[in-house]
Amino acid sequence: MITEITGIKTIRMLYLQLLYRCNFACQHCFHGERLQHADAFTLEEAITLMRLMHKEYGTEAVNLLGGEPFVYKDLPEVVRYAKQELGLHVEICTNGYRIERRLTEIAPHLDLLRISLEGIGATNDAIRKFGSYQGALSALAHARDLGIPTGATMTVNARNIDEVLPLARTLQYYGARQLKLHHLRPVGNAAHHPELLITGTAAYGRLREQLRAADDLTIEIIVDEDLSEDGAPEVCEPLSAAAIPRIEADPRGALTMSCKAVGKDAHAFWYDKEAGHVVHRPSATDELALAVPGVVYARA
Repeated sequence: MITEITGIKTIRMLYLQLLYRCNFACQHCFHGERLQHADAFTLEEAITLMRLMHKEYGTEAVNLLGGEPFVYKDLPEVVRYAKQELGLHVEICTNGYRIERRLTEIAPHLDLLRISLEGIGATNDAIRKFGSYQGALSALAHARDLGIPTGATMTVNARNIDEVLPLARTLQYYGARQLKLHHLRPVGNAAHHPELLITGTAAYGRLREQLRAADDLTIEIIVDEDLSEDGAPEVCEPLSAAAIPRIEADPRGALTMSCKAVGKDAHAFWYDKEAGHVVHRPSATDELALAVPGVVYARA
């Protein structure tokens, strides 16, 4: 269905939001009030979607997220099926809070553990949850001991932009391979926290200068190109290429191809859970009608 409508034949990675439920309520979370919703994939629905994406669109990787994926009861079964039956590259994006026992269980089938952090110590805890910073470091250390490659994500905002480098150095100490920096979009909980928004884009220029000058960093830094003094770059590709890097499925089955449409209900396609296939539900405000560009990530 996606190919017939858009011409897209290949989708490299499926971002599979297994459930909305989370043990955090982060101030910047794009899910907003949906964190309280009960929508979730059943094990069979998750398996069927991964199998469909792999077969029809050549999907070679899956990133399991939520909500918080480690509170999803069937996480081990999803991870094992993705790796053993489909041969997918398997990532999990988590808050890292008290995940050690379950992480040990899935370690043999996991290619990357990515933990979300929003700064150092109290800065992170104010945005996410008290105790979450130390919990994340504990998870990173445990993953290192298990031999699981690790990385982190950070949504750059007015409170934490000055802690990007200190966080990168801390992650490097814990053996993380990559820090991925996201641009904050005012949707979900972030819409209720305007103090997080960066209004002067010169701050992005200063951040990039700091990253270029930090010759002690060996950790890879990946940056959303919207973190730029000039705003969104012209290099953003429209969603019309034969191959795209990602598609995201939310717990209802709504599919989103651009990060810039996540959290905005701009869905042109849905995964029909009962029928087990993708359907086209066009609207005047979907990501295709509005020509929402994709997000470009590049090394800092």
